[in-house]
Amino acid sequence: MFRFFVKRALLAVLTLFAISVTVFGLFFLGPADPAATMCGTKACTQAQHDKIEQSLELDKSPVTQYANYMKGVFVGRDIGSGPDKIECPAPCLGINFRTYEKVSDILGRTLPVTFSVVLGAAVVYVLFGTALGMTSAIKRGSLLDRIAAGTALTFASTQIFFLGSLILAIFVYQLGWLPRAQYISPFEDPLGWIGGMITPWIALGLINSASYSRFSRAQMIETLSEDYIRTARAKGLKMKVVYLRHALRAAITPIVTIAGIDIGGQLGGVAITETTFSLPGTGKTAVAAVFAQNLPVVMATVLFGAVFIVLSNVIVDMLYAVIDPRVKLGSSGR
Repeated sequence: MFRFFVKRALLAVLTLFAISVTVFGLFFLGPADPAATMCGTKACTQAQHDKIEQSLELDKSPVTQYANYMKGVFVGRDIGSGPDKIECPAPCLGINFRTYEKVSDILGRTLPVTFSVVLGAAVVYVLFGTALGMTSAIKRGSLLDRIAAGTALTFASTQIFFLGSLILAIFVYQLGWLPRAQYISPFEDPLGWIGGMITPWIALGLINSASYSRFSRAQMIETLSEDYIRTARAKGLKMKVVYLRHALRAAITPIVTIAGIDIGGQLGGVAITETTFSLPGTGKTAVAAVFAQNLPVVMATVLFGAVFIVLSNVIVDMLYAVIDPRVKLGSSGR
């Protein structure tokens, strides 16, 4: 177990380092000039341009900027000089090039929105999709199976911006059955938080549940054909016990992998969902930062996305050992 965590920790550090270097390199290889964008193209003098570059530390070499950035992450740093100097304690992720707001403050404001969208939708698509797929496998060839397959194919072919806009137009604005999407802290108003998140949960949950339904159906059919399932039936066990205690536990293991990867990736930002429902989450913020050539915001969102993906993979491996006792975490390659 200890060796497993050491290997994963080293791999995570190398992964994050490679991603950070790549993002920095792509930023400086591009033709964009953030200082010129902020200064404006008409009434901007060279002196004003140089002052903006100096305040953002863009006048330094890419290597120096990267070293300063990583220094700020671990020990903090001062950004700029003179009266424009900004103290940024660790973990300092830089400042917004446009508003001079600390990126850590931006993430502190946007991450709860993204967490709310992703985790709520995950409950919908994992539970609903898996339950529908496994029920279809048990009722294989029935009318329910055909309806579930058609429903899964429909949602798998639907884009989030289309389904989200449809839900908003019909159920929010026309019929008024659902409240409009908005973020309210669950610690301040739990019911308001659920009401504000219900439409993105439904849209994102239904679309993602399609793949879980199809995959869980295929896994359940394969599991039901195993010898130990036939043996359990031959012993006279109740079908409910066979399905829930034996077949479900074996069939659900690969689904945990997909769920972990999906949730980890989405926590880095569900930009289209947040844009469709006008939610100020991390994904929407990252897209805006890319168009504005706002390197610190882009760096922070990309690194946080990578951290979530790495952590989700570690958690999935640990859950394997809980769900399937045959899986061991140790020095045998895991």
